[in-house]
Amino acid sequence: MTADVQHHPHRRRFRGRGYFQRVGPGLITGAADDDPSGIGTYSQVGAAFGFTLLWSTLVALPLAIAVQEATARLGLSSGQGLASLIRREFPKWVLYIAVVLVVSANSFNIGADLGSMAAATRLIIPVPHIVLVLLFTAGMASLEVFVPYHKYSRVLRWLCVSLLSYVLVLFIVKVQWADVVRGLLVPEFTFNKITIAALIALFGTTISPYLFFWQTSEEVEELREHGTTRLSPEHWGGHLRAMRGDVMAGMTSGVFVMFAIMVTSAATLGQAGITQIGTAEEAAMALEPLAGSAAKYLFAIGIVGTGLLAVPVLAGSTSYALAETFGWREGLSLKMSQAKAFYMVIVGSMLLGLGMNMAGLDPVRSLYWSAILNGLSAPPLIVMILILSRRKHVMGEHTSGRVSTTLIAVAAAVSSVLPLAYFFAK
Repeated sequence: MTADVQHHPHRRRFRGRGYFQRVGPGLITGAADDDPSGIGTYSQVGAAFGFTLLWSTLVALPLAIAVQEATARLGLSSGQGLASLIRREFPKWVLYIAVVLVVSANSFNIGADLGSMAAATRLIIPVPHIVLVLLFTAGMASLEVFVPYHKYSRVLRWLCVSLLSYVLVLFIVKVQWADVVRGLLVPEFTFNKITIAALIALFGTTISPYLFFWQTSEEVEELREHGTTRLSPEHWGGHLRAMRGDVMAGMTSGVFVMFAIMVTSAATLGQAGITQIGTAEEAAMALEPLAGSAAKYLFAIGIVGTGLLAVPVLAGSTSYALAETFGWREGLSLKMSQAKAFYMVIVGSMLLGLGMNMAGLDPVRSLYWSAILNGLSAPPLIVMILILSRRKHVMGEHTSGRVSTTLIAVAAAVSSVLPLAYFFAK
């Protein structure tokens, strides 16, 4: 069914006042990309490696944009989510591998994010760790089940503004900008397991599997909210440009925050001799030049704000993948009574993350390992996205062009080569 409507009409006018009211799934995706796992990973890499791996931000940005733009275009062109397309276009065993990869990575990521949110909150409120994890789990599960995600996510986006504090620190501390520019433009790479693991984590938390499923399914869901499964031809041009602007803005903001956190951590933690971040207090120290004793408050707001935005995306991504695999009715715009299995997976995902914390998951170090797990899960999924985006019977007239195909292929190659290189490195 194709209706003569403008999908996501408020996203059509991308410039001007009311920006946060007009953007679509792209900005949410970009904001969720800087989840607690991302903050922990960027802080750890900046502290340990200084400015030497900053070049990875320039590599990651176009690759992340290309992959997310392709997933959005897949949803708009086919009217189906990523798992549905994989089920339709590939053998069943490929679908099951894809779903196992994303569910495993998402579950560990949720556990890590919940634990870090509790650890950050304990900097301000001396409440037992497990009690805070329970409260966050119950609160987010209730919000996602009973409140439309699109409504409360608009509020949560503003909490992510606290991440700009990492940018402000750059104007306060003494930063060797010549070294920053050198780190950006002159790639420095040591072939050892520590460096390669750091790159896997960086690319894994920036080009994350859960974002692939989320972006595609959210584009499809917004189509359905307007009573259609595909855009009418006369609306494709304007909306495609707006979608690309939305995705580009979201991923650019996410990678810019990545850059700021890495530089800030290198200039503060690294210079202070803290190269291994083991506690929330150590991670918060990066903001001390800006906020002094209030650094812990800024850090806590950033971690909790991004966690409140990202954990529902992680749980929703898992639920979309499973619902499309087994043919359940799905969608965050539906009520619990209309999509019970879909919402039960969301609740179950968060309970699994809760269980990991009750089993003693390290709340800070697990953030880094969740990013590595994402990096290991991404390669086969990116290859599938590349194949699907080139199939004319899936995409119609909107198959990936030469630039998109090249960038996605490079993303697949980079994400595949790094894990292989890890096993051969010393």
